[in-house]
Amino acid sequence: MTTPLELLAPAKNAALGMAAIDHGADAVYIGAPQFSARAEAGSDVADISRLIRHAHLYYARVYVALNTILTDAEIPQARDIIHTVYEMGADGLIIQDVGLLELDLPPIPLIASTQMHNDTPEKVKFLEGVGFSRVILARELSCEEIGRIRRETAIELESFVHGALCVSYSGQCYMSQAVAQRSGNRGVCAQPCRSRYTLSDRTGNTLVERKFLLSLKDLNLSNHISDLVDAGVTAFKIEGRLKEIDYVKNVVAAYRMAIDDYIQTHPGYGRASSGSSTHTFSPDLDRTFNRGYTPYFIDGRKEKIASFDTQKAIGQSVGTVTATGKDFFEISGSELENGDGLCFFNREKNLVGFRVDQVREKRIYPNSMQGLRVGTRLFRNHDHAFCRALKKRSAKRQIALEIRFEQNPDGIRVAVTDEDGHQSHVDQRLAWEPANHPERMKEQIHTHLSRTGDTPYTVARVSIRPGTPGFIPLSTLNEIRRNALDHHTRIRLEACPRTSYHPVPNSVPYPQSELTHTANILNDHAEQFYRRHGVRRLERAFETLADPAGKTVMTTRYCIRHQLDACFKMPKNRRMLEAPLYIDDGRHRYRLEFDCKNCRMHVVLEGPIRK
Repeated sequence: MTTPLELLAPAKNAALGMAAIDHGADAVYIGAPQFSARAEAGSDVADISRLIRHAHLYYARVYVALNTILTDAEIPQARDIIHTVYEMGADGLIIQDVGLLELDLPPIPLIASTQMHNDTPEKVKFLEGVGFSRVILARELSCEEIGRIRRETAIELESFVHGALCVSYSGQCYMSQAVAQRSGNRGVCAQPCRSRYTLSDRTGNTLVERKFLLSLKDLNLSNHISDLVDAGVTAFKIEGRLKEIDYVKNVVAAYRMAIDDYIQTHPGYGRASSGSSTHTFSPDLDRTFNRGYTPYFIDGRKEKIASFDTQKAIGQSVGTVTATGKDFFEISGSELENGDGLCFFNREKNLVGFRVDQVREKRIYPNSMQGLRVGTRLFRNHDHAFCRALKKRSAKRQIALEIRFEQNPDGIRVAVTDEDGHQSHVDQRLAWEPANHPERMKEQIHTHLSRTGDTPYTVARVSIRPGTPGFIPLSTLNEIRRNALDHHTRIRLEACPRTSYHPVPNSVPYPQSELTHTANILNDHAEQFYRRHGVRRLERAFETLADPAGKTVMTTRYCIRHQLDACFKMPKNRRMLEAPLYIDDGRHRYRLEFDCKNCRMHVVLEGPIRK
């Protein structure tokens, strides 16, 4: 039996979701009309319905994200949305709020959002026990940790493989709520992790001044597909529901190639949807928005993963300035084009950007020469030609068909069989009339039945009976071909596989008997759920706190000590820092606490800075 491997792409809207499908995605995830963890990326029901129809042509799936925590007043509206998207044909629902499990839900498969902090075998086993069909794992896990979860559970495992990284464990970050009253768990994170901070020690000595101390590079696991499959992952997720179409197309195409390469050398695995995509460009992850790449902790804690000098896209290294003039420079390395966006780090290690106005042979004329000097290393963070190419139609996805043409004295039949084994046929009455040139007629039948135009099909084989067909008007051939393909599309959509899931309420014990605000309980239904599963004491969500001072507002596997070569587990020549350490953004001060045994860093809000 073949195990399907699913490539899962983000959909800011239906157009981007359809582009992701065309470029090779096996599934897409799109925000519900409300209550999505990216509030700006919510989609209306018409958009979702259009996307579902397009995806289902290829037996690709559409998952709807309704993954914020909810108030009691929002629960009825959330329930109505869930029933609506189920009726439209959605293939799964991504949720964070367990209060939804207390409702009378339709039989839609439930997917545990990474916001639920799915990082241990015990937690994942519990989610499997209460009715989830899939778990989206914490990004911080190594292959070894994923493998341990796989050995102790049977639930589908989904893992992020590409895109922006939250510095905190997902669902465990409360900094935005604490300082801006914008809750990440409610879909409106203000992204304070991308702000500048100053690091100081217990004596008040400044260690690092106004740098992006909490801003991480972007995830890239394109070279780790084999490792993830071996660990037990079968769904590979690309981050980016706020990204634009050039990002979606390029990244999906790149991972489609990586997963297909794996499948070709591992006969026990296959694609999770139908059809194959052809691209008009060569995918290149370096040419798409990125802050520099990191494999994060997939192989354990090895490299430095933060980007202290900028929180913005750096892009692709294109070479070093070799000469400068009054209004131009020359470069060693890649060829540049008019309209390219370039950037570099100046002597103060600040990122400076400019645009290429004109390229004349070896000379590049920018809109600003400020800071450019011989030896400056340049990066291209906007590849004008590449983006322009991706704004156009850049892929076509087609399902392979075999067409059988049969003619008898009463008429003709065109029968279609697709790569999934579905069969259909259409008949048309037509009196037999001998053809003046039977061989030429046979060629015309083959040619006209092979044309698929702007349909989701490609014809792999045409068989014609009898071998010497009678005369058929070309208009009749075109008409019956259109009818046959339209009819087969209806057959495919009606036969699109759909999984129903009927979780039964139970009393499977939760791994803990006491819960703090980190369980993100914002409504009575969620409290009822946890109490039914054995939790005796619990706190309500961080969003309900009157005063967040003294609370941990971020828990991370990333460690500033490690980033600064001051880790206690490093050799004796490590950098010595006077603890406790503090960071501040000029408005709020935070104390850093280090759980070195478990390799965790906690960011504790001390309060506003009084000036």
